[in-house]
Amino acid sequence: MERALVVQGGIPLRGELRVNPAKNSALKIMVASLLTPEPVTLNEVPRLRDVDVMLELLSHLGTRYAWEGHTLHLHTPEIKNTEAPRELVDKMRASFIVLGALLGRVGEAIVPMPGGCQFGPRPVDQHLKALTRLGAEIKEENGFFHARQTRKPSGRVVFDMPTLGGTEQALLAAALGGEATLVNVAQEPEIEDLCHFLQMLGVEIQGIGSSILRVRGKDRLGGGSYGIIPDRIEAGTFLLMTAATRGKITLTHVNPQHMDALLDKLAQSGHHLETGPDWVRLEATPHPLPFSVEAREYPGFATDLQPLIAAYLATVPGTSTVADRVYPDRFGYVGELARMGADASRKEGVLLVSGKTLMGASVKAADIRAGGALILAALAAEGESRIEGMQYVERGYEKLPARLQALGARVGFEQPALALAAD
Repeated sequence: MERALVVQGGIPLRGELRVNPAKNSALKIMVASLLTPEPVTLNEVPRLRDVDVMLELLSHLGTRYAWEGHTLHLHTPEIKNTEAPRELVDKMRASFIVLGALLGRVGEAIVPMPGGCQFGPRPVDQHLKALTRLGAEIKEENGFFHARQTRKPSGRVVFDMPTLGGTEQALLAAALGGEATLVNVAQEPEIEDLCHFLQMLGVEIQGIGSSILRVRGKDRLGGGSYGIIPDRIEAGTFLLMTAATRGKITLTHVNPQHMDALLDKLAQSGHHLETGPDWVRLEATPHPLPFSVEAREYPGFATDLQPLIAAYLATVPGTSTVADRVYPDRFGYVGELARMGADASRKEGVLLVSGKTLMGASVKAADIRAGGALILAALAAEGESRIEGMQYVERGYEKLPARLQALGARVGFEQPALALAAD
């Protein structure tokens, strides 16, 4: 039974917090471990529902795994199944890239259309284009993609637009014995992290961090131990929550350069920021200023922080605007924010936000970051809020209530009502 989170608002967050490794990077690197028959160790992997789903899928395909605290050991001596179960891929869009990994390792795969959070069309055409350019033959039957590698995975792929999933598919498909040039690739830190992991396995990659990657695979890849980058989305979540509650926080184990766009907006809003090689400190101003923001491809403002920055701006006096070039329809959370008194409405694809004092209310999250946004609003609001849909939040944030409590927040899961004993 899913429990609701109860939040007593109006308390500034204060303290120091260590940021967890990036979920979005860990998931892709876990898939990349399918490419090698050698053991792989990933240090400090977040213990999240999405990670559990991915492990269930990898285990079905042939991976053995073991946990030691937050250290994850993976070993795939052989691929035992080349078909990914629909019930697992439906739960999480990130699992779709097993298509490229299976093509790379054994030259064939059957993978269903991906599921996961729903906020507008999320086509996979660039994924299929990349794999086809690299020699795969792909047919769709009854919602499943049947793929077969017809030649050495080599060629030149020019993406129509930067795409995380398409870039990842091409990297995985070419890693074993391939030779590829990838043009107009996604440049997110998570792509860099995947490239560095593949380099550890033995793949040669040039141009990491740029829009063009040159990949030279090896016939056999090795293993090793690897540390995942810090989670820039989790870090951004805590910074925005602190700004919304007008508090003060120091984040450690973080890469400030991965958050340039967010830090720039927080400074524009009037908050005092300091950064070091692996830390960020924010001291909120009591009188923040409104601004306009558009989510776009990295190094632009991250779409995963778009719902959270909208919730923050709902607490800032004045008029702000929020747009999302990556997922233009990612505004399903606005109706729930309105229950807390937020003044926000869409006009021609842009969210207009007039900041004011929010009031506690009962709301429901429909995806990971919408849930983060509602918790942020509840922390800033006057009175008590009740947030349902925490099963989505737990897909992306590890032990979020306890971490907020460590910063002084009054939050906790609702205690289930006890049934009356029969006479």
